[in-house]
Amino acid sequence: MDFEPDQLRWEAVRDEVRRRIAAGIYKPRHPIPGEPRLAEEFGMAKGTARKAINALLEAGDVYTVLGKGTFVSPRPDLVDEPE
Repeated sequence: MDFEPDQLRWEAVRDEVRRRIAAGIYKPRHPIPGEPRLAEEFGMAKGTARKAINALLEAGDVYTVLGKGTFVSPRPDLVDEPE
């Protein structure tokens, strides 16, 4: 992945994870790669990957399950409406 010169690396990773979610590569209620794997894939420190994941958490794009990992949030348009 090429980084834009004026974009922070954690922002670029956040945006790439969002792109993968939108493309269906990372599906709702399924895990995204953890910090070590993201750090390795994008050639950055784990702390930088952590910052990207934290931004996704704050935005509601993902959620964590203690001891299990970080998962893509269910999309509101896919949630069944009660009858």
